[in-house]
Amino acid sequence: MSKAFTPKPAPNAAPKAPARPKDEQRIAKLLARAGVASRREIERMIAEGRIALDGVVIDTPATILKSLNGVTVDGAPVAAPEAARLFLYHKPPGLLVTERDPAGRPTIYDRLPQDLPRLVPVGRLDLNTEGLLLLTTDGELKRQLELPATGVERAYRARAYGPITQEQLEDLIHGVEIEDVRYGSIDANLERRTGANVWIEMILTEGKNREVRRVLEYLGLKVSRLIRTRYGPFVLGDLPVGEIGEIKQHDVVAFRKDPTRKGGGEAPKLVEKARPAARGFREIPSAPKAPQPKPAPVRRITKATANRADKAAFAEPRVPQPGRDPVVLTKATKVKRFYDAKPKAGAEAPAPRAIAPGQRPKVFNPELGRNVRAKPARPERTERPEKAERAPAKSTPRTAGKARAHPSKPRTAKIHKSRTRK
Repeated sequence: MSKAFTPKPAPNAAPKAPARPKDEQRIAKLLARAGVASRREIERMIAEGRIALDGVVIDTPATILKSLNGVTVDGAPVAAPEAARLFLYHKPPGLLVTERDPAGRPTIYDRLPQDLPRLVPVGRLDLNTEGLLLLTTDGELKRQLELPATGVERAYRARAYGPITQEQLEDLIHGVEIEDVRYGSIDANLERRTGANVWIEMILTEGKNREVRRVLEYLGLKVSRLIRTRYGPFVLGDLPVGEIGEIKQHDVVAFRKDPTRKGGGEAPKLVEKARPAARGFREIPSAPKAPQPKPAPVRRITKATANRADKAAFAEPRVPQPGRDPVVLTKATKVKRFYDAKPKAGAEAPAPRAIAPGQRPKVFNPELGRNVRAKPARPERTERPEKAERAPAKSTPRTAGKARAHPSKPRTAKIHKSRTRK
């Protein structure tokens, strides 16, 4: 019976470090999961001597622990880490995915509610990219979502300008190399075309820096808008822009068991909390305000009340009150008009303007308020002589009574034929 061959280790090979138990982790990772600070910040706190174990100051971040029992930060004990929480945020364009910016540009933490726990972003979105951004309290869950080996899909919708065909997009399924950078398989489909703009849906699993924009620019397109609509099983849905919602705990547990599952479960619950003030400003509590008297109730005026008040006001003569009637009405002065003005004493009257032959002079008409042409003078009428001085009229002799000067013909009566006798 032959013995199994076992290879011998090389003589100069370094001995392997013993495998670390799964329950033992670095103190920086445990404190980060507990929500104290980020790993880099915890390492800085350890260098400053602010973290201790059983009263002894820890001087190295490589300290391995099973739990946080006995660990204190600035003399206060650290609470045990809670279950991982996952939040879904609809990032608007124009915000940086970072805690602070040296240039003073706005970040997502300036828009998030103040009462949320310490959150770290899962991946990053560019300044002008909008859509779904996952935030979590657990660093291990963050790494599980970001690793390309996990195979978590990211879905994007891009609006681009330029000519493109479906065949060109289907070639991206085999990957592409741009400037010595290899991008993995991308499932791209042409959704619709509106004039010179096209909407393209892209699904990828790597999520490298500016991957979608670089690939579309490589195809000759200019991206004008980019929206992330899905991250793994978690969908943006109808979440309003700038709002944040928390994923149900059972959906988070189901994802950790099967990261490549389809469907996002229940819709996230919106976090309804007050918005924070601008970063760098702290509200100073003001002095308590003095109690203010309650305003008197407004008296309701009805029609009957108004009528009685009017009758009482007209029944008695009104006596002016010095405190309430400061204005004394006087007789209005007559407004001086320009045509009422009189020439100054000693001033020579202006010479009349020359009038062309046959033209009537102008005079001022106070009723019309302007100068009008004078009407031509009527010729003088001669007086008629009195009746006594008039020449006597010719008279003809008149007969007595109603007799006329010329006798008329005798009148004959007309008799109808039907009344004549035969």
